[in-house]
Amino acid sequence: MFLPLHKRAIALLSAALGAGALAGCEETGLANRGAAPIPAETLALMEEVGVSKDAPTLIRAYKKEAELEVWKKKPDGRYARLKTYPMCRWSGQLGPKMREGDRQVPEGFYAIAPGQLNPNSSYYLSFNVGYPNAYDRAHGATGGTIMVHGACSSAGCFSMTDRQIAEIYAIVRTSLSNGQHAVQMQSYPFRMTAENLAKHRLDPHLAFWRQLKEGSDHFETTMQEPSVGVCGGRYVFNAQAVNGRALDPEAACPPLAVDPQTASLVAEKQRKDETRIAELSKDVQPVRLVYQDGGQHPSFASRIAEVSRPETLVPPAEIAVEDKGGRAGKKGARLAARGAGGGSGAKEGAVAEDGAARGWMALHGQSDAQPTGSIPK
Repeated sequence: MFLPLHKRAIALLSAALGAGALAGCEETGLANRGAAPIPAETLALMEEVGVSKDAPTLIRAYKKEAELEVWKKKPDGRYARLKTYPMCRWSGQLGPKMREGDRQVPEGFYAIAPGQLNPNSSYYLSFNVGYPNAYDRAHGATGGTIMVHGACSSAGCFSMTDRQIAEIYAIVRTSLSNGQHAVQMQSYPFRMTAENLAKHRLDPHLAFWRQLKEGSDHFETTMQEPSVGVCGGRYVFNAQAVNGRALDPEAACPPLAVDPQTASLVAEKQRKDETRIAELSKDVQPVRLVYQDGGQHPSFASRIAEVSRPETLVPPAEIAVEDKGGRAGKKGARLAARGAGGGSGAKEGAVAEDGAARGWMALHGQSDAQPTGSIPK
């Protein structure tokens, strides 16, 4: 059946606008793979876990561990982890994305709506994570078009293999086409464990990471998707303004209403975690990790030639940080720089000697010749 001329024109215009909006980490123009079904073995796993393919999906990603988790909502409203996918490539450093071209994979809480799916990506398939969100914009962050995609090539994106993204895309697409308004994606520097937080307790991003941990705690204590708001330049979770008005990311937080049972569960978890962090901090040396340019899951070590900037995929420099004044230990910085293979790693290690906060910002502020996502293919 042929559409009337005016309807065909509208359809063509919509397709053109959608393609134009998705520049950056991928280009359009390849065959549509976006309609492929969820693999049979994954459907079998869903049945084993006790979830439906049509049920809502939630994604959690961890940069340091280079892993991406897909969770599905069970009939009782709680989420169950379906699969953990090793990440083929991520770029930048631990810490939030701040500006266009900094190669940073963002950290925070994002929403993936149907219009953010790109079935025509030249990076096999992709979807936009929704950076910058309200928190990012409140802090002046710039850039955009941060994707989860295939091709194992990253300039600020979450890069998977083609087979992985085909499966993840199908899961997300199925949830969105069955009524889920948006898939929440939680992006973390590392797993929010007491061990990791003790080790990184003097990092200049610790205050931000504690906000992310609060959101993680809301999820892990209830196993339900937390509602996410921003006011006063910070994240708030499972909270609403008492007066019912929308939260203003840049204005001070108004009085907030919270569920007392959830608040109690989160507070108890935080108390236990803080006690454990204090215990570990007596013996654990605080460090900063400085990457040449991100990393990948160890399972992809044999495929290093396939990824973007393979020469930068070396173990990160582990910079020892002194508790007194938060300054980097010079001996630890020199050893860590040599351990990273010298070259740019040595330069980054030397920068870190000037202090954790100043060193990281100097590193983070370095210009990159390529805008985020414009890797030559």
